[in-house]
Formats: sequence, structure tokens, C-alpha cells
Amino acid sequence: VQLQASGGGLVQAGASLTLTCTSTDDSFRDHSMGWFRQGPGKEREFVAAISWYVENIYYSDSAKGRFTISRDNAKNTVYLQMNSLKPEDTAVYYCASGDLPAETSRMYDYWGQGTQVTVSS
Repeated sequence: VQLQASGGGLVQAGASLTLTCTSTDDSFRDHSMGWFRQGPGKEREFVAAISWYVENIYYSDSAKGRFTISRDNAKNTVYLQMNSLKPEDTAVYYCASGDLPAETSRMYDYWGQGTQVTVSS
């Protein structure tokens, strides 16, 4: 399984970005997807997760109200819509695939290569 994340970039505070993660998994619709991020000098942290049947969606406190995770099983793709971006959102964002929409990175089996998001003040 390969995950390809894209959509990162350099934006000003208050702007929006949509990250996209496309999977080669033939069983994509059977797996949960998550987004994590790792800022400079920080550990990787949970951002959002969505179950395969979309009934369960979870966000970190920092993402609630600003970020929206969604998926299109027909396209093997998961999205992270990020609004009202802040400088502290600057990080490499990773998508991941696993059996459960967990907040713990070790619960995911496959990871994308990451896409850089930089938010200037």
C-alpha cells in the first residue's frame, strides 16, 4: 500500500489549504484514515481521523472547528480541509491508514511521505 500526500504549501495566517492523500490500497474503503503532523523540533501529533464507514470522525483539540477530514472511497482519497491557519499549524503533515480511526500513530500500518505546510504570520 502506498499513500501519496499533497496540497501543502506556504500560506499566510488565516488562509486555507486542502491536503489530499491518495491510496493504492484496493481495500481503501475498509480502512480508517488519519492525519498527523510534525512541527519543527516537535513529536508527531494526531490531527484527525475518519473511520472507513465515515460514522466516526475525531479531531485534536487544535483542529476542532478549523479542520475537516473527509474521504471519497470511490477515489481512494482522504482530504484534510484546513481553515483559519495559524503559524503554529506549520508542520509536515502525514496521512496514514489503519484498521481503526485511532489517535495513536502506532495504530496505523501505512504512512504517506508527508507534505509541508508553512503558515507565516
